[in-house]
Amino acid sequence: MHTSFFFTTFAAQKLMIEIKPYIEHAVLVGLITPNQPEERTKEYLDELAFLADTHGIVPVKRFTQRLDQPNSTTYVGEGKLEEVRQFVIEREAGEEPIDVVIFDDELSPRQIRNLEKAINRREKHPANVRVIDRTILILEIFLQRAQTSYAKTQVEMAHLQYMLPRLTRMWSHLDRQRGGGGTNRGMGETQIEADKRVIGQRIALLREQLKTIDKQMATQRQHRGKMVRVALVGYTNVGKSTLMNLLSKSDVFAENKLFATLDTTVRKVTIENLPFLLSDTVGFIRKLPHHLVESFKSTLDEVREADLLVHVVDISHPNFEEQYEVVQQTIADICKEDKPTVVVFNKIDAFHYVPKEEDDLTPIQRENLSLEDLRKTWIARLGEDSIFISAKNKDNIDALRALLYERIKAIHVKRYPYNDFLFQNYEDN
Repeated sequence: MHTSFFFTTFAAQKLMIEIKPYIEHAVLVGLITPNQPEERTKEYLDELAFLADTHGIVPVKRFTQRLDQPNSTTYVGEGKLEEVRQFVIEREAGEEPIDVVIFDDELSPRQIRNLEKAINRREKHPANVRVIDRTILILEIFLQRAQTSYAKTQVEMAHLQYMLPRLTRMWSHLDRQRGGGGTNRGMGETQIEADKRVIGQRIALLREQLKTIDKQMATQRQHRGKMVRVALVGYTNVGKSTLMNLLSKSDVFAENKLFATLDTTVRKVTIENLPFLLSDTVGFIRKLPHHLVESFKSTLDEVREADLLVHVVDISHPNFEEQYEVVQQTIADICKEDKPTVVVFNKIDAFHYVPKEEDDLTPIQRENLSLEDLRKTWIARLGEDSIFISAKNKDNIDALRALLYERIKAIHVKRYPYNDFLFQNYEDN
């Protein structure tokens, strides 16, 4: 009965994610540390707020604290935790009470247990405010947005792997009950062990299912023949799907939300006389849960097996350089070899800067640089392998097509040298 209860609960959680009775309101919490200055913490919380909004949660307040490192038991210090608790209490009588407190870093099971106990502590009737971290928020978004059975299987496995060490708090209400027969083991502990076995078996089953699907997808990739394969990669919400629609003249789902695309989409595209396969992959993000990286192995295989990468960057984002580095590092971890890459700086329509006044002697900041100024920075080292476009307004798309044509043709001719004459004859005509 208890075993079925866990999976009934899991199914209920998925249903609650898909059909929410009301809009949830949240508090966001982050740390300022020697390795993470205040400006970066603010940006991370901006992204966390965007994640919450993507999930349908309204962030109403942010709390930050300066610490050398996260508190091992409560993440933040006692004073800051009490400040969060008091804010939650103050809003309980209002029309928009706090439903969830979201922490920007991954929390340990011990931290989650202690935080929920402290935040929900009341003299008479304990509150029921959830405590989650960035990892579980991303997992819930993936649960909400997974469409195909493959994506759902990937997300379920990642979710179970994350929840496995965090089962203690699910059965803590049974800890005071004692079993009979002279044993000192509580019913809660017994139930945790039973659930761990069931979840372990479920994870093993899902892993086998994913292996089978991975083989099927690998066979599909082999059946695509020797066509040149191009993969769109980039940070989440940089416009990959919009660009995919432009180049392939298809209708891939695109939305101004994080992780709008979970399933890899592959389309056959032809530029002039040259056909190739173009794939749109899941977006990357800072602090991406390693469970998801492992679960979405087949999606990442599209990147690993691509002949050419098109790295899409949101040039209008204040910290696009860091997003660029996050994606580059992730690609380096996935691919053992360097791959030809075209960097597409998208959203020039949304780019804006603040010119410095002539009498302003303060150092030049990032917001003072125009597009032309940026072209002369590290971007200049990319040379002809970079281009500035607006996929939304279709600015410079013809130049992008011409650039892709030249890069793909070079790969095609190297693979099929006898086709070089055909390309030259086509271009002459």
